[in-house]
Amino acid sequence: QGQLVESGGDLVQPGGSLRLSCVANGFTFGTLAMTWHRQVPGKERDLVARITTTDGRTKYADSVKGRFVISWDNVNKALYLQMNSLQPEDTAVYYCNTDPPLLPQYWGQGTPVTVSS
Repeated sequence: QGQLVESGGDLVQPGGSLRLSCVANGFTFGTLAMTWHRQVPGKERDLVARITTTDGRTKYADSVKGRFVISWDNVNKALYLQMNSLQPEDTAVYYCNTDPPLLPQYWGQGTPVTVSS
């Protein structure tokens, strides 16, 4: 069965950068918007960024504005999150999804980001 696949997470020092990627493995979908969320153990999954796939309009959580950039490759159906000036509070597992979200069986495992010196 198909699943979203997130990748690109890593251990990085404060001030560093990472680029996360998300593709659909084994299935296709149509969507008007894509999102990145993040989750810290014991807390709710929070919206980080959203992009409208038709016109590229973006929206960001206040905590990442000016540091993160979400983008969508409509040819390859790939979602990206460029994360700059990373801080320890950005440490989380990052997940992608459509908006509205896909059924849970299509959700990915996420990609872990750790910001630490």
